Amino acid sequence: MGLYARRPARFAAQLTVDVLVLAWGVFWALAGRFIDATIGSVATPLRRASSSASDLSGQFRSAGSEMSRVPGVGDNLRKPFDNAAESLTQIMTSLNDQIISVERIADLVGWLVFLIPVSIVVAFWLPRRIRFYRLSRAAQRFIDAQADLDLFALRALANQPMHVLAGISDDPVADWRRGDPAVVHRLADAELRRAGLRLPARMHED
Repeated sequence: MGLYARRPARFAAQLTVDVLVLAWGVFWALAGRFIDATIGSVATPLRRASSSASDLSGQFRSAGSEMSRVPGVGDNLRKPFDNAAESLTQIMTSLNDQIISVERIADLVGWLVFLIPVSIVVAFWLPRRIRFYRLSRAAQRFIDAQADLDLFALRALANQPMHVLAGISDDPVADWRRGDPAVVHRLADAELRRAGLRLPARMHED
């Protein structure tokens, strides 16, 4: 499908890099979840305090209701209990707000711990993989269409580094113009190597 090179060494290198990128993502995903859980654990005592405040508030309200039944002075006896219950309700509300803030911070930091290192790696890795895929697919289409070796040789002259061309011929342009089969073959092979492909059997025969 053009995702990986058909040359063993290039294929092994690509697969290794892809596995490392995947492992990198999994590592930081786990790290993000750990950081999220660690920061989120700060909210545990706040939840307990909020639950205790809620229970006490309910108890004070129940006690106030009992006090209100005392003839003559019931309303006066109930008032301190209601005030205490109201104060505990306000404390519970404040604690719940803090719990929400802690959970949001934990989620945010957890995502940042995951996204920042993974995004940096993916920003370098993904464009290279996309370029290779497009190059390999395009080259394969030419091979499937039985394009002449000269096409790949010409591409090699335009794209290959000077030291690669020098290793093929002292004057690769002149040899290509003369149609030197050995030079054309080596130039085409160098270009297809860049796309992770091999010369098909029919081209070897040429």
